[in-house]
Amino acid sequence: MPTSFAQQEKLLEASGAGKTLEQTTTETKKTTTPIIALGNDFQNSIEFLNNRFRVDNDVEEVTMVFFREDGSAPIVLVRPDGSKLFIENDDDDPDMRWYETQKYDMISIKKPMPGPWQAIGEILDGSKIMVIADIVLDAQPIPRNIYSGEIIKQTAVLTNNGKQVDFSPFRDVVSLTIDFVSNNNPNYENFGLGSRTVARFQDNGEGFDEAAADGVFTGQFNLSIPSGEWRPTFGIRTPMYTREQKNDLVILHPTPIFINVKIDETSVESADGESNESKDETDDERTYGEHIITVDTDAEHIKLDSLLLDGKVTHPNGEIDNVTITEFNNSVKMIRVKNDNYGIYRVKLTAFATTVDDREVIINVPEYTFLTSEPAEPEPEVDESQVVEMSAPPVVIEPEKDAWTATNTVSLIIAINSCIFVFGGMVIFLILNKRKYPNDHIMLRYKIACVELLAKIKNFKKTKSAEETDKLGE
Repeated sequence: MPTSFAQQEKLLEASGAGKTLEQTTTETKKTTTPIIALGNDFQNSIEFLNNRFRVDNDVEEVTMVFFREDGSAPIVLVRPDGSKLFIENDDDDPDMRWYETQKYDMISIKKPMPGPWQAIGEILDGSKIMVIADIVLDAQPIPRNIYSGEIIKQTAVLTNNGKQVDFSPFRDVVSLTIDFVSNNNPNYENFGLGSRTVARFQDNGEGFDEAAADGVFTGQFNLSIPSGEWRPTFGIRTPMYTREQKNDLVILHPTPIFINVKIDETSVESADGESNESKDETDDERTYGEHIITVDTDAEHIKLDSLLLDGKVTHPNGEIDNVTITEFNNSVKMIRVKNDNYGIYRVKLTAFATTVDDREVIINVPEYTFLTSEPAEPEPEVDESQVVEMSAPPVVIEPEKDAWTATNTVSLIIAINSCIFVFGGMVIFLILNKRKYPNDHIMLRYKIACVELLAKIKNFKKTKSAEETDKLGE
């Protein structure tokens, strides 16, 4: 088995099954492809010659992606001179960047060595050596006039060096988005709002994407952003770099679908005129008023005769009415809603219509709500025949007596406040005196004086009693 690239090249030339390296290099320059696989299917089935590719001599920078077994170790690159590049070289070589995940390696090399290279590792069977040369998202242009709430399905293909990329593992490498960047026009609502991501492209067979891994990416727009003048910017992001592709300006208009309601002011009544609160009657036996919801369009943008509606009305009690209007006419659409409860009604509609420039649109109309309140109960009627007339004359307060009462009241309030002030002052004084003279405060003096006075009175009584006893003895 050959042990060098020179011997491998001789093997390729001697096999006669493929082109020589010089022929391949010449054709590479003609097609401006920086990297090509070497050998035909027979030669590449030889284990030693697997995952070989050639770098042209006028390539300034190349970015390669190698898909490998999930969880396997990063690959090893072998240069034309036999030297090896490992992921550890990323820290030492300023001309190389290496990004690795559980499933792939992405390697970017500036001024790569021309000639045949080889990748060694657990590369997936059937895996392609992807060389990112000029990644572009080729998408349909966005219409000039679009509308808030509009649902837009847009398909695009990812091209690399002008050719469509249809290799499904490549979905894990790139992220495809559309950002709307405000044009900062002060005449619009979105002035100064920067950018908003409105769509992400997927090739996974979910949502609006028709088939997974078919190379056709589908983006579903979310236009619930402020209206105004925006510039769509297609973003292509890889772990190594980000590229942007800017499109022409578009104008996002406010929703062109208008909803109004005429609220039924009558109370909910049954067929015989009694209140609907009666539990003895079923809904079928009751009669209700109706709220009238009208749906119109902005004639400058939407043809009214093309408007179709689908949605629902939610009653305050949670009951849901499905709404479908499929008649083509030039009349304002009307939705009748049973007035069976008081509270908040919610209207959520999807409109299908044609614009004045004959573009079919689907618009999620913002939720519309309205509130109904229970009418105030009427005042009870008075039966005049049962009214008892009061014969007693009204009490009249004499002015002099009233003035006297007011004066006494004021005096009493002043007296009470004065007492509170005096007694409060005395209490505060006694407390402060006790804190300042704990062993000689006024209360202690008063207590001692009272004890002494009682003792004197007691002694006086004893002396008096003794004198009287002496007199009786004489």
